[in-house]
Amino acid sequence: MLKKIFLLIIVFLSLKATAQTLIYNELLQAHVTKEGIVDYKNFNQKKLRLYLTSLEKVTPKTTWSKDKKKAFWINVYNAYTLQIILDNYPLTSIRTIKKEGNTAWKIPFVKVGNQTYTLDHLEHEILRKKYKDPRIHVGVNCASISCPKLLNIAFTEENVNAELEKLMTEFVNDTARNKISNENIKISKIFSWFKEDFTEKGSIIEYLNQYSETSIDKNAQIRYKTYDWNLNEK
Repeated sequence: MLKKIFLLIIVFLSLKATAQTLIYNELLQAHVTKEGIVDYKNFNQKKLRLYLTSLEKVTPKTTWSKDKKKAFWINVYNAYTLQIILDNYPLTSIRTIKKEGNTAWKIPFVKVGNQTYTLDHLEHEILRKKYKDPRIHVGVNCASISCPKLLNIAFTEENVNAELEKLMTEFVNDTARNKISNENIKISKIFSWFKEDFTEKGSIIEYLNQYSETSIDKNAQIRYKTYDWNLNEK
């Protein structure tokens, strides 16, 4: 009997989490283009707040798979990034947001499972540290033009790996963000800022060659593009 009750509780919590993800997915579909451009002006803030409020009662369970946890935390990061932009809208860049001397990434406003986090904590202490997946850098979104695009669907346990793979392929081959030829590359500063993540199993060039449509010579000259922090606004 107790076993049946336990199973019912697990099913209920799973359905609840799925319903929450559907709300977030609907928001992204309604307000984010396929290119990752956001309609902040008309964003349904009430619905976003409903999703964020639900997160305050959810903490990833030990029974969740690695992919489910990864998808959950990326969604949390992106949803709260949307919220901090909307809380300060209109604005030209996320970098103009300051509170008590803290930048947007260091403000403790992310509430999940009765705990409060910063965006930096989610990215560096949870996503980067626990999952050791360089593709996280195309999953999380910094609300800026040079940032990898914000995916306009929610990440799920089922789609997280396929979507991150697709996003990395699109990002590497996006000529607005990376210019690649056989002997010279001018790439996003993301590959410099988080070099240790991309070079854990080889060089930056070896990593890029996994996704680049153009084969890059191992001795190619590497330069980095100026990062455009202007808002990814429609």
